[in-house]
Amino acid sequence: FSHYRNEIIVWLTQKQPYHLSHHIPVHRQNMTTPALLPLSGRRIPTLSPGASSFPHHRATLRLSEKFILLLILSAFITLCFGAFFFLPDNSKHKRFDFGLEDVLIPHIDSEKEARHSSRQVIHGVGDHDEHRHREEEESLRDKIRADHERALQEAKEKLRKSKEELKAEIQTEKTKVVEDLKKKDGPKPLPPVPMPKLVGVKDGDPGDPDTKEKRDKIREMMKHAWDSYRQYGWGHNELKPIAKKGHSTNIFGNSQMGATIVDALDTLYIMGLHDEFKDGQEWIKQNLDFSVNAEVSVFEVNIRFIGGLLAAYYLSGQEVFKVKAVQLAEKLLPAFNTPTGIPWAMVNLKSGVGRNWGWASAGSSILAEFGTLHMEFVHLTYLTGNPAYYQKVMHIRKLLAKMDRPNGLYPNYLNPRTGRWGQHHTSVGGLGDSFYEYLLKAWLMSDKTDTEARKTYDDAIEAIERHLIRKSNGGLTFIGEWKNGHLERKMGHLTCFAGGMFALGADGSPDDKAGHYLQLGAEIAHTCHESYDRTVLKLGPEAFKFDSGLEAVAVRQNEKYYILRPEVIETYWYMWRFTHDPKYRQWGWEAAQAIDKYCRVSGGFSGVKDVYSSNPTYDDVQQSFFLAETLKYLYLLFSSDELLPLENWVFNTEAHPLPVLHLGNITLPGSETQR
Repeated sequence: FSHYRNEIIVWLTQKQPYHLSHHIPVHRQNMTTPALLPLSGRRIPTLSPGASSFPHHRATLRLSEKFILLLILSAFITLCFGAFFFLPDNSKHKRFDFGLEDVLIPHIDSEKEARHSSRQVIHGVGDHDEHRHREEEESLRDKIRADHERALQEAKEKLRKSKEELKAEIQTEKTKVVEDLKKKDGPKPLPPVPMPKLVGVKDGDPGDPDTKEKRDKIREMMKHAWDSYRQYGWGHNELKPIAKKGHSTNIFGNSQMGATIVDALDTLYIMGLHDEFKDGQEWIKQNLDFSVNAEVSVFEVNIRFIGGLLAAYYLSGQEVFKVKAVQLAEKLLPAFNTPTGIPWAMVNLKSGVGRNWGWASAGSSILAEFGTLHMEFVHLTYLTGNPAYYQKVMHIRKLLAKMDRPNGLYPNYLNPRTGRWGQHHTSVGGLGDSFYEYLLKAWLMSDKTDTEARKTYDDAIEAIERHLIRKSNGGLTFIGEWKNGHLERKMGHLTCFAGGMFALGADGSPDDKAGHYLQLGAEIAHTCHESYDRTVLKLGPEAFKFDSGLEAVAVRQNEKYYILRPEVIETYWYMWRFTHDPKYRQWGWEAAQAIDKYCRVSGGFSGVKDVYSSNPTYDDVQQSFFLAETLKYLYLLFSSDELLPLENWVFNTEAHPLPVLHLGNITLPGSETQR
């Protein structure tokens, strides 16, 4: 290159094109100099004067020679490394360990060695210490080698095993880890509390053979529903009885929490289906896990799971149900972390992050959801001694008491961020219903000592009667819906529960109006029976109107379905308990026969899409509330009043019976701060 460099410089001084490979001028005017030079030659250092020529010999190796030299060097390095790694281990030679021995095996530094050498002279003990240190080093090396050999041996043994054996081993290890975690982070023992007085948890024989036969039929329907779920949907939330497989909805998130099992437990117990009850109990003990990444409805999980588990605990006395209920309740508490304390509609059981339904009036919480927690949460505080549950629901009550209510009515939507009402829509059916129910039942469950709840209920019912309850041209009493200052003359199937609520709350009504509210309950029961009787299948539609000459009849196609709902039968049962009028048992039997005839399939029971069609199509869902509520209320309707007497039991909105808390002088933890 030094030879060529000299010639290039000469050429540059002459301003002649020059080609490096041929040493001759190139007379192509369109060729530029930079294109002829290699990248490294675009910048050439200035030469000193006098250095005009260099000897014409090669001062460097050719490219091919460089490559060969590099190849030889690479081979040599590879050989050296290979010798270090692959030669047999020999204790006489020091192993190449990249300094790992300095990390794993402690060495004496030079300063310490110097100090030890001086001690050898003075004390005469250095040789002994150095010898001991070397023995420790050698022992540590031997241990590292042994561990290494053992790990290699284990790896070889693993490779010899089949895929199935490896899977089994992995599962065993997982199970062991889970068990260890359960032992370490298991639930804290709950404080002992006196069990409330439990009356009428068994039998309930009606005495009359005809009634007993009907009750046995309801029991057989329950067994068919349960056995079908047991066979085709076990562990899933619900059942698709025609497809014969599991089913779930978004209220349970993406988890399989066995909703039907938990919801059905107390019904099984009351009916004396104890083998089935034990199957459910065992599944809950082994499989019900709330540490799942699932976003669930706070309201639905509370009334179905917490309510169901608490009822199963009180009826059977089995601790596992109480423990599971408390574990779940703790997972719901983060839903209350809002600026107002009004809980989110949904919460992720794992992360605790909450949010509201997207369709609910600009991100509002729903009255029937945040207002239907009181019964279960009071029992949780009673059983655990933790005041948080009681304080959460009492805070909601206090907040609502301070708010203005249009026409004395509670709108269905409340924004949990601002504490303001959303859309002014009031309903005793969907979105509002169980809020009013729980005001009354809070009073009943407190052994009628929670007078604040009773007063709030009475005021709300007075406003409902003034603005929402009307009588049709045909003489049918109905409860409409208030929307932005206008009464919509439509009543939903869900609203039919109100007949039973009015009857239940009649005793204790102000101004001696007990008879009035019992009569109002009877009128609502009659209207709802008419909605059943005016269909082809003798099953009620989802909603029915009272205008344009139509009364208690569904108009829209999407309101003609029946999904095994319990509210009408619930009202029949309450009216039977308070009046013993035989028509309520007759109406209940009509409904039971229609369900068995039109909803029963080989794989369980299914809802139907059109109750006005003689040949309906199925929706292929066996709802968990069918086992929890519909069949339970039918069974109670044909049982004696001694089974779960209303003086001792209060049913939550999912028909799970919770005992009246005869607290006497006992004060619930946290209640002092609420007064």
